[in-house]
Amino acid sequence: MKRRRYRRWLRRSFRDGCALVMVYAIVAYILLPVIWEHYDYRPILLEAPKTTENRYGFPGDPLNIALIGSQGEVVRSLLLAGWRPADPLSVRTSISIATSILFHRAYPTAPVSTLYLWGRRQDIAFEEPIGKTPSSRHHVRLWQSSYAGGDGRPLWIGAATLDRSIGFDRYTGQLTHHIDGDVDGERTSIIKNLMDAKQLTQTYQVSGVGPTITGRNAEGDWYYTDGELTVGVIASGNSTNHPPTKILPNPIAIDVKNQGWMWIRDILRQTQWTPGERKVGRS
Repeated sequence: MKRRRYRRWLRRSFRDGCALVMVYAIVAYILLPVIWEHYDYRPILLEAPKTTENRYGFPGDPLNIALIGSQGEVVRSLLLAGWRPADPLSVRTSISIATSILFHRAYPTAPVSTLYLWGRRQDIAFEEPIGKTPSSRHHVRLWQSSYAGGDGRPLWIGAATLDRSIGFDRYTGQLTHHIDGDVDGERTSIIKNLMDAKQLTQTYQVSGVGPTITGRNAEGDWYYTDGELTVGVIASGNSTNHPPTKILPNPIAIDVKNQGWMWIRDILRQTQWTPGERKVGRS
């Protein structure tokens, strides 16, 4: 009797376990990706890449920001927001950044390392210094895409990150930076800087890399993100004579997801939790 009862319990537990696994698979891999994927305001971005790449083609920093405007308007908007253009990467500037860190000298236009999108290096790189040396700084890389905004001006896609420390490139041995994990904070920061400078007429979000707490770039740096890409429309001619920035709403499902993500983000920031180390790149 006990044996029969045990077998029934085992069969029922196995059946229920299989059902739970199936429900999880359907929700996690079918329903939520569909619900959370949205390109209402710029459908063409559905086909856009979601991360940068290093020179070997391995995923780099996530793409989390886009700007609509001519090259001149993009450059002027960042200058007016208090950001500075990064010097081109060369032997001379590499030596300059090394000596500035070693001797604690300011270098507010220090070069950024090269990342790639559509097979080419960044078209524009800007930064905002933190402290005296370039060991830590805000920075953004931007690439002009083949897509256009609603007004026909070019759409630039970029990766905004915070450099938290200096290190060595695992492939070349050159000096490079390690990024802070909270890439959403950098996306929010640069958009706010541009809004404070009255450079944006409109902002909205589309799906980017997707939500993750275990992201890694090509250097092995951990990042976490709600997965959204924020698009900012620059005022034509960099005019500041326009109404306050119009922030277009997200779909309800995205707002619900983002509210939950803020709770997760706060936990990650407070606990400094990091996932296990994962090998990135060549073995």
